Amino acid sequence: QVQLVESGGGLVQAGGSLRLSCAASGRTFSSYAMGWFRQAPGKAREFVAAINWSSSSTNYADSVKGRFTISRDNAKNTVYLQMNSLKPEDTAVYYCAASNKVRISTTRLLYDYWGQGTQVTVSS
Repeated sequence: QVQLVESGGGLVQAGGSLRLSCAASGRTFSSYAMGWFRQAPGKAREFVAAINWSSSSTNYADSVKGRFTISRDNAKNTVYLQMNSLKPEDTAVYYCAASNKVRISTTRLLYDYWGQGTQVTVSS
């Protein structure tokens, strides 16, 4: 069982930056693939970024490539999402997720555990 708690969301102007954190409980955090997803009002939850257990592999949605960076610190049981050059269309609730089914995945259904989400609002 893994419990995930996101933090770091907030209100930022377009062009600004935020860093989201996701703290995980459990001794097996380092064995999990981790991902970030987001959901805007009236839209489906969508993939943002993913990272494997050793940080040797990462994936990004095309919409965030070159602007967002996912990383993890297994000693701190934490995964991060550094978001730069934010745009109003990045406004959403951001969720972190953990999977022990796959090495890395962009697929929402393959993630077993989810945080409660943190709101990111980008003003124009």
